Amino acid sequence: MTAPAKLPLLGVHHLAIICTDYARSKRFYTEVLGLEILAETYHAERQSYKLDLALNGQYLIELFSFPSPPPRLSRPEAAGLRHLAFAVADVAAAAQHLASHGVACEPLRVDALTGRRFTFFSDPDGLPLEFYEV
Repeated sequence: MTAPAKLPLLGVHHLAIICTDYARSKRFYTEVLGLEILAETYHAERQSYKLDLALNGQYLIELFSFPSPPPRLSRPEAAGLRHLAFAVADVAAAAQHLASHGVACEPLRVDALTGRRFTFFSDPDGLPLEFYEV
């Protein structure tokens, strides 16, 4: 019996995030985190925005708004996507940047396996995000 063919995945294309307050989340992801806007589309038939965001020119996040989305059940250990991590050169400086914008971070920790520093914080809807020092 031959092994099944390997699926030729090329990489992760994007992450999709649904927010409850589009203007607030748009500001957070663009002004606080510094992601670049590639495109912004309003779908009148479903009363929804779609904001395409990039990091260093690479497409990364689709930010959606939908009327009355259900809340996330728990954080961050609910089944499904646990968190989104951003690589940073200096986690303390990144956390200080967030603090200057009124965004709280958990205390800095050190990954026991890699020795790298990291911290968690939340987007405006409580989605768990992480800065991981590389």
